[in-house]
Amino acid sequence: MIEKDVIIVGGGAAGFFAAINIAEHDPKLKVAILERGKEGLSKVKVSGGGRCNVTHAEFIPSELTKNYPRGEKELLGPFHQFMTGDTMAWFETRGVALKIEEDGRIFPETDSSQTIIDCFLREAHKNNVTILYNHTLKAIDKDQDDTWLLETNQGYFKSKQVVIATGSSPKMWTLIKSLGHNIIPAVPSLFTFNINDARIRDIPGVVVPDVTVTVLGTNLHSEGPLLITHWGMSAPAILKLSAFGALELAKRQYKFLIEVNFIKKPFEDCINTLKALKQTLARKTVLKQAQFSLPKRLWQQMVLASGLTAEIRWADVSRQHIEGLATQLTQARFQVEGKSTFKEEFVTAGGVDLREVNFKTFESKLHDRLYFAGEVLNVDAITGGFNFQNAWTGAYLAAQAILKR
Repeated sequence: MIEKDVIIVGGGAAGFFAAINIAEHDPKLKVAILERGKEGLSKVKVSGGGRCNVTHAEFIPSELTKNYPRGEKELLGPFHQFMTGDTMAWFETRGVALKIEEDGRIFPETDSSQTIIDCFLREAHKNNVTILYNHTLKAIDKDQDDTWLLETNQGYFKSKQVVIATGSSPKMWTLIKSLGHNIIPAVPSLFTFNINDARIRDIPGVVVPDVTVTVLGTNLHSEGPLLITHWGMSAPAILKLSAFGALELAKRQYKFLIEVNFIKKPFEDCINTLKALKQTLARKTVLKQAQFSLPKRLWQQMVLASGLTAEIRWADVSRQHIEGLATQLTQARFQVEGKSTFKEEFVTAGGVDLREVNFKTFESKLHDRLYFAGEVLNVDAITGGFNFQNAWTGAYLAAQAILKR
C-alpha cells in the first residue's frame, strides 16, 4: 500500500495543472499522478492541430461563460477567481511565451504543443510530483478513517485527498457512479457535418467568412465562418451548432436539415440587389463575376443550382431565376447525414452532474476531499481554447482548496 497526501487520477491537462499548483505551494505534500496510458497529456499534444490552443483572449467572465453550452452558469464564479489572464501569466512566468491570434485563440509562440508538455513535465519534476504511468484505476472507496483507498492494476494506494481529472472516460464515470454520483450520459459535442450534395461536392476548401446556419425544426442557429470540406461542412459556424445542439442532434441521430444564408441578408434584400445587378451588368455573364463578396467557386455553384446556364447574361435573367438564385444565396437547404470528429479533438457533453459539485472548490458535495476537474464534469465548450480554460480553472481552484486544508 503506497500512501500519498494527494492523488490525482488522470495525467492530462487538468491533472498536471492541479498537481503542479499543489506541490509548488506546499513542498511537504506528497503528490502523485496516476495515468493509465504509457504517457500523459495526449489531448494537449493534438490540440489546435498540434500547436496547443492554451486559452482564448476573452477577459470578461460573463462573456467567457457564453462559450460553454453546459457549464455557463456554474463557471461564472470560478472564472472570477482564475481567468484567461491568470492562465497566460501562469505559463509566461514559467518561461512559455504566448501569442494571441486574430481570432482570439492563444498559442505558445513556438506553435508547438510540445512546449506546453515540456513545461508541465519540467514543473512536475522540479516540484517532486510522482508521475506513475500505466496505472489504471480499478476501484475507489473510503476506509473507516475517511481515507481514500485506490486499487490500480499495479497495486494499492491511499490518500486523504483525491482529484479526478480523467476527461471523458466511460470507465471512470462508472467508478464515480459507484460512489453515488449521477453521471449525465455522454454524447459528442464538437463535430463537423457530413453532407453529400452536388452544390458543394466539387468545391472543398472554399471558405465563406460569415454565414448564418439554422437547424430546421429547432431554435438552433449560429453565425461565423463556414468551410466546405470533402465530407461536408466545418469551421466555427458548424462547430458552434454541434456544441450547443449536442443533445438535440444526438436525438436526431445526426440526420437533419440545415438552412444556410451565405450572404447574411434577408431574401427580399437579396432580390432587390439581384434586380439592380440585372440593370447595371446587363451584358455580363452571370456565372463569371461573383457577387456579395462570395468565393467564385461557390457563387458559380449557386448560380447553376438556381437553374441558370453557364452562358446566360444578366439581361436575360427572368424573375423566376432571380428568386431561385436569392433562395440559394439566403435559404440554401442541405441534408446532414451524419457527423465526423473535428480534427483530432474529441469533446463530449456529459459527465458528473454539476448539481453535485461545489464550484467554489470543485469538491464533490457527496464526499469530502474528492475533487473533479476538466471534462470529467458535464462541462464542454465550443472550439477555441475554452475547454482548456475550464480545465485550468477547475484544477487551480481544487488545488487551492486542498492547500487550505
